[in-house]
Amino acid sequence: MGEPGTGTGSDPARDRGPALGRLSAQSVKKKDLQPHRSRYWLNAKADERKDERIADICDVYQRIPGTSDEIAFSVDEATGIQALERLAPDLPLSFGKPLAREFEYARHGTQTLIAALHIAVGSVFAHCGDTRTENDFCFFIIALLKTYPGYRRYHVVLDQLNTHKSEALVRLTATLSGVDVDLGVKGKRGILHSMASREAFLSQADHNVVFHYTPKHASWMNQIEIWFGILVKKVIKRGHFLSKEDLRAKLLAFIAYFNATMAKPFRWTYQGKPLMA
Repeated sequence: MGEPGTGTGSDPARDRGPALGRLSAQSVKKKDLQPHRSRYWLNAKADERKDERIADICDVYQRIPGTSDEIAFSVDEATGIQALERLAPDLPLSFGKPLAREFEYARHGTQTLIAALHIAVGSVFAHCGDTRTENDFCFFIIALLKTYPGYRRYHVVLDQLNTHKSEALVRLTATLSGVDVDLGVKGKRGILHSMASREAFLSQADHNVVFHYTPKHASWMNQIEIWFGILVKKVIKRGHFLSKEDLRAKLLAFIAYFNATMAKPFRWTYQGKPLMA
């Protein structure tokens, strides 16, 4: 008997490994094995509060627009929007040929767009800048409230990004809601101790500003994501930007146009039940 895999007595099926060993030589075709391809998959982490969060957000979407003294927003950031300048103009489409875009481009940096969708109206308030720090987010919340003054309570739907549960946001919310207590020390004690304790404070229903968090891996619950899809199709995907300033100007110009001509509320029908039988 020869050594395995080197001559007489070797087992080709076994040498291919356990997965291939189960296949006969006749059944393996070139198209069955595609090592040049790969795909992503998500090892989703369970959210023990998933049903609670979904019910809460559905309530915001369906109840708050019908009130006169409360207002709701869907908020998130679009980060790393690239200011790409194509090095040659597009070639126009013609019968049987799509529009042709120049392959080479010059990079002029990136911008971050923080945006809030007014749930009841469908209009968008946004800020465009270089960063998305916790202070950037707090300044955005302050500007949002100043743009829509006079409401008894503000509801903000957002995901679980760390800047959405920051120490700065807790301190801002305490100030806006007139909460004068010892907030503790981040990482050590009190309300500021952990992400969980900060979220619990930010979600309190009796505050003037109440934050509602989507479940883990459920950004589709956030209506602003629908609007970001519109923005990508209308501005970013085929955009030609000479600088960061040019990108920022075109993003904000589209938002103004959208609010004037296209804004309308999304019809939210999901009730928290399974989407498939």
